[in-house]
Amino acid sequence: MANIPTVAATEATLPAEGAGYGPTLALLAILFFMWGFITVINNTLLPHLRSVFQLSYTQTTLIESVWFIAYFVVSMPSAWLIERIGYKRALVVGLGLMACGALGMVPAARIPSYNVTLVALFVIASGITLLQVAANPYVAVIGPAASAPMRLNLVQAFNSMGTTLAPIFGGYLILGRSVGGTSLEGAAITVNQRLMDARTVQLPYVLVAVTLGILALIIARSHLPAISAHLGRTKSSSGPRLSLWRHRNLVFGVPAIFIYLIAEIGVANLFINFVSSPKVGNLTHEEASHYLFLLWGGMMVGRFVGSFLMRRFSAEQMLAFAATAAGVVMLGAATLHGPSAMWALILVGLFHSIMFPTIFTLGIRGLGPLTEEGSGLLIMAIAGGALVVVQGWLADRYGLQNSFFLTVICEVYVLFYALWGCRDPAVTPPSSMGISTS
Repeated sequence: MANIPTVAATEATLPAEGAGYGPTLALLAILFFMWGFITVINNTLLPHLRSVFQLSYTQTTLIESVWFIAYFVVSMPSAWLIERIGYKRALVVGLGLMACGALGMVPAARIPSYNVTLVALFVIASGITLLQVAANPYVAVIGPAASAPMRLNLVQAFNSMGTTLAPIFGGYLILGRSVGGTSLEGAAITVNQRLMDARTVQLPYVLVAVTLGILALIIARSHLPAISAHLGRTKSSSGPRLSLWRHRNLVFGVPAIFIYLIAEIGVANLFINFVSSPKVGNLTHEEASHYLFLLWGGMMVGRFVGSFLMRRFSAEQMLAFAATAAGVVMLGAATLHGPSAMWALILVGLFHSIMFPTIFTLGIRGLGPLTEEGSGLLIMAIAGGALVVVQGWLADRYGLQNSFFLTVICEVYVLFYALWGCRDPAVTPPSSMGISTS
């Protein structure tokens, strides 16, 4: 069981409730931006690699599965590392890992090698996992508990800002500079052209590595308050034994995160191939990447708007509405044709926007001294994105459009969680949970 530990005593403690934490939140927002940016570069990288290595949909989505397997494999070692070297140093190590993985994409492109590409992407994802293990619960506890969903939605909005800009970056520097990216779906590409296409990923990943290195230096020289010791599980032998499994909101929240990630990653990874198909948009991959910008842009807008609306509506109400709307538009994407199907798929980004941060904060609500361990389980559940390979298999066997019925099923579970799964009868949520009185 993952345990997100209290950081080293040499670091300052969190500000008292109500005290200013704006500068720290702003620095964390930059981290959220960067890992969102790097994660979504994959959405332009995958159709590129599919063309370079002539991959099936199953092989293509396996690349993203390797990425999300890192969340399961590295989550617990990340918690162990944070406990020993402290929060700030762990962030620097995470950024360093990401930079090394980005540089690993250079030899992967020059060889070129599908296997080396998988290793490099796994290293990048391992660094992101280390950042996620620390940053998500940190944002949740750095301020008043009642406004945790609003606060996490706000910094996740900056994550979505990174995901919104990444398709422009990847579309121009990867797809726009390759033959496969500027050709219509199914166009014949020679072996030499594929070899030249493979090398177009070198420049963007070198730029990413340099940026991550600079950010690591900034973090190393900054002052970050530590998660207060009172959040840890008491080690006293006296008192009743505490159990995570008595909290319905966490028990159903872990699969909610897992299942939601299948939906989000499946939509994003297959988006370019879907909208560029002749029956939908009949676009080149480069042109389709411009519409991917709208998908992630919708998530950014949705998180800013969702953070504001949570001043008036509960987190449960917002999540139920988002799940219902997402299910409706995904039915449209799975059954309609032409621009209607494309715009239905684009709209799901708006409704997916608040799901992860809202499920996360509802999942740890009322855990008290168990918050650290509950957070660890929720972060490990991000490994659900690895099951996007199932959608790739469905796309190969039953057609790309029909594979989106899997996404519809995922939205139904999130709706179940909002209506019943997150409502733990043993916990009385704060009267302002999801509502700010300020």
